[in-house]
Order: sequence, then structure tokens, then C-alpha cells
Amino acid sequence: MQVISTLLQRRLVWLALLVSSTLFTSAVRADAILHAFDWHYDEVAAKANEIKDLGYKAVLVAPPLKSNAANCAWWQRYQPQDIRVIDHCKGNKQSFVNMINALNDANPARKVDVYADIVLNHMANERNGATDFPGQSTVNDYGNNSSYWNNQRLFGNLSQGLFGSGDFNPANCISNYNDVWQVQNWRLCGGGGDTGLPDLNPNSWVVQQQRSYLTALKNLGVKGFRVDAAKHMTIWHINEIFTGSIKSGMYLFGEIITSGGAGNNEYDSFLAPYLAYTDHKAYDFPLFNTIRSAFAFNGSLSQLVNPLSVGQALQNSRAVTFTVTHDIPTNDGFRYLIMDPTDEYLAYAYVMGRDGGKPLIFSDSTGTDNGRWVNAYNAGHIAKMLNFHNRMQGQAMEMLAWNDCAILFRRGQEGVVGINKCGSTQSFNVNTNGRFYWYRNYRDVLSGANLVYINGGSYNFSLPARQARMWYAD
Repeated sequence: MQVISTLLQRRLVWLALLVSSTLFTSAVRADAILHAFDWHYDEVAAKANEIKDLGYKAVLVAPPLKSNAANCAWWQRYQPQDIRVIDHCKGNKQSFVNMINALNDANPARKVDVYADIVLNHMANERNGATDFPGQSTVNDYGNNSSYWNNQRLFGNLSQGLFGSGDFNPANCISNYNDVWQVQNWRLCGGGGDTGLPDLNPNSWVVQQQRSYLTALKNLGVKGFRVDAAKHMTIWHINEIFTGSIKSGMYLFGEIITSGGAGNNEYDSFLAPYLAYTDHKAYDFPLFNTIRSAFAFNGSLSQLVNPLSVGQALQNSRAVTFTVTHDIPTNDGFRYLIMDPTDEYLAYAYVMGRDGGKPLIFSDSTGTDNGRWVNAYNAGHIAKMLNFHNRMQGQAMEMLAWNDCAILFRRGQEGVVGINKCGSTQSFNVNTNGRFYWYRNYRDVLSGANLVYINGGSYNFSLPARQARMWYAD
């Protein structure tokens, strides 16, 4: 692993030299994803037209599998009992298909893709550490209620179990999260004698069933997969599952949590090899950590000028960008990553205003933190930022000015974004020749006013304290 890490760091140095300019473009459309976290499939369907009107291009939905329907805690959706059927307290196969149909549209510009959250690393922690899934009582229920369960079936023979004890790795709990072998072959455990989540072994039977699962979802109309706990799967396992036919036409991204970019042990050990040896996308945790550092009390927004050039952001074409994920507020170990509400607002302006990556907007249904992220998908500022984001598709990005408090960048001649994290107004006088339209209003999408009118070779952009501006050409 040390040799691989060294080679990757050398590649990153070469990449830094290649992209060191602050003027860059992206060949990949940066379409926004709504993470309808723990929403019922029926709720997504009911809001399909609103989601289309807002300008989202994809919705990431709860894992389509069988989990404990009696306990509706969000984490139950990440503990599969069976992947051959869809049935949990947030919907079944019928509601899942209805949701896909509702998000489709005869007008291609309004069609919204469904991305399925998928759990391939492990099965449920239940029945006193049992490793037969879904368990004999469930198989009996399948037979006794065959009409219902056949309607929920994705693939396979429900008259028998799916996985047995020979389909799992040894029942050891991860104790050292810096040990790649442990992280990718042992169990995620909660401590205090917890037996942990049975960790699937990538034998030929397991891989075959997982391929059948993904193929069935794709045949239903799913257009993308978020790979939960990808950090805990070997790259060999991932590449065995995702064949060329499964990947064709699909958007794939993995969850590999790191606390930094190049030079960070988690990045070098897990995320860098994942990016090097798969063609999947990933959560841009390097950029997220750069954002948090930049908005910190002693941080500088100049860190956001070109973080890719120093290995602190993913390449535009591989990145899913964000300001908060579902794990951050709902898991005690990650709550320190929650940003101040105003800083999160300003960070969204950066993520939605910049060129590159697919922004993911977290909209929660659990009500955590007094409902802070409930209905975030249609919050006024998010709707306006989506409008700007979609207007700017295909426009190159150039950083114009920056200091510790603020940054200013343009998107072609069509738009300009300014962000000020500090408590006093920041101003930047910039050369407008060839960079902006003259004699034409630029309107701030966030306020609908604050017009910029350029009629000369320079213009003084003023950014109020703790505010963002996202101007577009009228």
C-alpha cells in the first residue's frame, strides 16, 4: 500500500501543475441531486412536479431493499435483511416504481433521474448475530403471503434463503480504522459487546446476487447508484460487482469519508486508490474539509480559489459536492462537522455557484436538530441557487479576486459570484475587459435586486458582511 500511495501522490503533484491556473472548464454537466433522505417513496412521487420545477436533475432515495419494517429509525434502511425484495417503512416495490414513473417526463429537460442508495458491504445486525439471511421465519412468510411478496420481488427464488454463514467474513470487529485490511474485511461494530454488521465476503455467489440486484433496479428505471460504505469494500469486490453492462448509462458514486485530501491518511489509504482503480465518482470530502477550514474563525477563503491544484478537492468530473450529508447530523461521531447556519448558506453559494461536480442538497425527514434540514430542498435560498446553477451550465469559471474574508469569481460572461464570510463589507475592483457584458444589468438571484451595471474597463464589486451575491446577466 505504501508504494501505491507514493505513486498516487506523485500523480497528484503532476495534476497540480496541470491545473494550477485559476481559469478552468468542466466537460461534465454539474446537475444538482436532491438527497430525499429517508423520505417515503410516495412523498417523493407526490412532490415530483415541484422537484422538476425547482430544477433538480436527480433524486437520491432510500435504499430499495427489505429491512426491519417494525422499527422506522433511519439506520434500519442501511441494515438489509434481503436485497431480493423492496419492503420497509418508507415504501415497497410498487411505491418505488410509482415514484420513478412520477419523476419521468415527456419533456427531457424536466425529467428527473432516480439514484438508489445501495448497501452491498453488509447485512443486518439482528437475531443474535445470525448469518442466514433473510432467516427461515421470513422465508416462511414469503410462502404464506406469496401474492404480496411476489409483487415486491426484484429477482431470485423467495422459497429459499439468500446468504448463509459461508457468505460472510470472520466475525471480527474493526478496531483500527487506519488498517485497510480490517476496514475492508471486518465488521462495523457499535461497541459494548455489539456483534456488528455481518460483513459480506465477495465470493462468486455473493457477487452474482449483487449483480442481479443492481440489474433489476436498473431495469426498473434507476439511473444511478450511491454505494453506501464503499470505504469498507475492497476495490476488487466493487469492480467485480459493477460490470460494464451495469455501469452503462448509470451515475455511480461511493461514500468514502475522509478528513482531508492528498496527504491525509484516510485519503491516501482509501479514497485515492478508489479513484485510481475504479471509474466511479465519490463524495468530495477533500473539498468539504477545505470549505470547513476556509470558513473557520482563523481560516481564509483564499483556500477556495483552486483547492484541486493542491490535492484538496476532487477532479470536477469525479466529484459529488455538498455542505452536509445525512451522516453528519445523525451520527454522534460526525456532528462536529456541522457548520454554522450562515456559513452553510455561504458554502452552498460556493458549491452551487462554482463550475464542477454535482452538488448534493440534503433534505431531511427525521427532524433532527429541531428540523433544521426538513424541507431544505425548497428553501428560498436553495431554490434561487439552483436557478443560478442551472443558468450557468457550460460557463467557464475564473477566480477574479480574493482575500481572507471573501472571494469573487465569474462564470463566463453570464454570471459572477461573491461570498463574504466576515463581519464587514469587502470590496474588489476588477478589470472587466472581455470578462463581462457592458451596458447590461447583472441581477442578484438571491435578492432579485442589487443590480450591477458595467460601462467601463473596471468595476468595484461590493460584498456585504456575511452575505453572498450571485449575479446573472439579464
